[in-house]
Amino acid sequence: MNILITGAKGFIGKNLIAQLGNVRDGNVRIEGLDPDLMMLEYDLDTDPGLLDSFCKRADFVFHLAGVNRPKEQSEFMAGNFGFTSVLLDTLKKHGNTCPVMLASSIQAALANPYGESKKAGEDLLFSYGKETGANVLVYRFPNVFGKWCRPNYNSAVATFCHNIAHDLPITVNDPSVIMNLVYIDDIVDELLAALQGNETTSERFCVVPITHTASLGSIVDLLHSFKTSRSDLSVPDMSDAFTRKLHATYLSYLPKDSFSYPLKMNVDHRGSFTEIIRTADRGQFSVNISKPHIVKGNHWHHSKNEKFLVVSGHGVIRFRRIDSDEVLEYAVSGDKMEVVDIPTGYTHNIENLGDTDMVTFMWANESFDPTKPDTYFLEV
Repeated sequence: MNILITGAKGFIGKNLIAQLGNVRDGNVRIEGLDPDLMMLEYDLDTDPGLLDSFCKRADFVFHLAGVNRPKEQSEFMAGNFGFTSVLLDTLKKHGNTCPVMLASSIQAALANPYGESKKAGEDLLFSYGKETGANVLVYRFPNVFGKWCRPNYNSAVATFCHNIAHDLPITVNDPSVIMNLVYIDDIVDELLAALQGNETTSERFCVVPITHTASLGSIVDLLHSFKTSRSDLSVPDMSDAFTRKLHATYLSYLPKDSFSYPLKMNVDHRGSFTEIIRTADRGQFSVNISKPHIVKGNHWHHSKNEKFLVVSGHGVIRFRRIDSDEVLEYAVSGDKMEVVDIPTGYTHNIENLGDTDMVTFMWANESFDPTKPDTYFLEV
């Protein structure tokens, strides 16, 4: 299958090509989509002479090329209508009636030069479909966000992500402005469905089934929280789909020398204890390193509960209910990973029985609060 993609080096084009490459290479299997495909990539720097060959061979066209920030307003019509006309005329020249998808914009419904040029491209494609019988698909995309979108160009989200990640100023004239947004991965999923003839339609247009609505102010607040999470170790609410997608987008704009960040290690002669992340509703995650033959713990909790997982070394976890003399022992080892629950009302400790450091991954159901630690010393 030959797939022609115009605007191949643009934001949507790069993401679509990456996923099509995964399908072709067998990294992704999509029911009904033949992995034996060839991508015919066309962009501004492509030899114009290749368009003829591409249009002759294409089995499906993703027409993603367009102009949205020209130097002259006349370039809107030339780029969004003129090139569409050239593309369709070339397909007609070869009698190729393969499906054609057009990336339009919600601004096509507005009376401005950009919107009018997108509307002209839509009308041209619909007329082409009636004339040739080809299946034509028009998507009016709202604001698209995700990795690889160019900042300081025509995407507020991309600009905010880039500037906040790089400690640059941002300008928000009206934080109450509501944005309708669609995530790039959801667009790609829909385009792959369209490639199989399973596009999502609404009246005469195709739509991406998953969209999000958020105010500029709330978007900026989330992005600032992502930035400060490296210092306060907080994790956003990943159960919210928009937050999860925006967080993934923000990380893609981190400076190349800033992918890592330090943690505070609480170190003494016994080893170290380091908090990794903390959440408002899923507790706290930490790593504990015990020196050889060291015992840590000897305390109990009323309500706080924990899970211990030794990932390196070997030792023993001991328990004693505070109103009993019976001591329970659980052997733990990185060679046989098992999670040990730490029940409330049991004093407990962990001893490194080896001659090397023992590393334990720990989870607590609540983040540590120094004003209410719920931790009471008592020897096992």
